[in-house]
Amino acid sequence: MKRLLAVLLACGLVGGALSAQTGDPVKDRLDKSPRHHEWVKIKTKKGREVKAFVVFPEVSKPATCVVVIHENKGLNDWARGAADQVAEAGYVAIAPDLLSEMGPNKGGTESFKSPDAATKEGIAKLPLEQVMDDLDAVVEYAKGLKASNKKVAVGGFCWGGGTTFNYATHNPDIAAAFVFYGSAPKKKDALKNIKAPVYGFYGGNDFRITGDVPDVEKAMKDAGKKYDPVIYKGAGHGFMRSGEMPTAKDADRDARAAGWKRWKEILKGL
Repeated sequence: MKRLLAVLLACGLVGGALSAQTGDPVKDRLDKSPRHHEWVKIKTKKGREVKAFVVFPEVSKPATCVVVIHENKGLNDWARGAADQVAEAGYVAIAPDLLSEMGPNKGGTESFKSPDAATKEGIAKLPLEQVMDDLDAVVEYAKGLKASNKKVAVGGFCWGGGTTFNYATHNPDIAAAFVFYGSAPKKKDALKNIKAPVYGFYGGNDFRITGDVPDVEKAMKDAGKKYDPVIYKGAGHGFMRSGEMPTAKDADRDARAAGWKRWKEILKGL
C-alpha cells in the first residue's frame, strides 16, 4: 500500500487531493492569487503609521476603492483574502491593520501571541478616535492612488462591521458603507451625520447583533438615511468567514455566497 501511494504521489495523482484535505483553503487561495499585492505604510495626521495590505484588480481603467476592515482578531490571512476577493471583482482593495503599533514592541497584528490576545489586548483597547483618524488617512491614501477613480467605499466584518457603521457617521464623503454583522453606533444622534447609503448583512442565528436591526432600521428611517439590511436565514455570526471553510454549515455557505453576490452587485452600481 505504501509503495502504491508513493507511485501515485510521484505521478501527481493524489497530491492535489491530499493538499486539499490538509491545507488551509484561505491561505492557499491567497497564495495562488494572480493579482498584485503590496504592503504600504500610511502616515496619519496624528503621526501614527498604519500598515496596510493593498490588492490591485486586473482592469483597464481606474477603479473604485474599497477599504476592508478586519474582524476583532486583527489583519489576518482571512481578512487579506477578503481584500483579494474584492480586487478579483474589479476594485482596488485596501485592508489596514488597525492594530499597527499597538502590539508588543510597537508591532501590529502579527506581534500578538494569539488571535485571542489580539482581541483582548489589542482591539478591546483601541480608542475610537484613533481608529477614525487611521481610517481617514487610509481613505485619503486610496483617493490618491493612480489606480483609483477617487471613489471610496468602506466595508467590514464583525468588529470591522461596527467600525464601518461608526465611520459612516464620521466621514460623510464615503461612497457606501457595508456592515457585515456589526453593531450600529451607540449614539443614535450620530446617525444624522451619515450621507452614504448603509448596507447591512446579518445572520438569522446571530440575535446578539441581528436582534437590534429593527431598532436600527427605525432610527435610520427617522434620521432620513438609507439603510438596507438583509438577514440570511439560519446563518450564524461570521458567516462570510465560516462559510468559506470546508466544514461550513449549509446556511453559512449559502449566506456567504449570497452576501458576496449582493456586495458585488451594489459595488457595480456605485
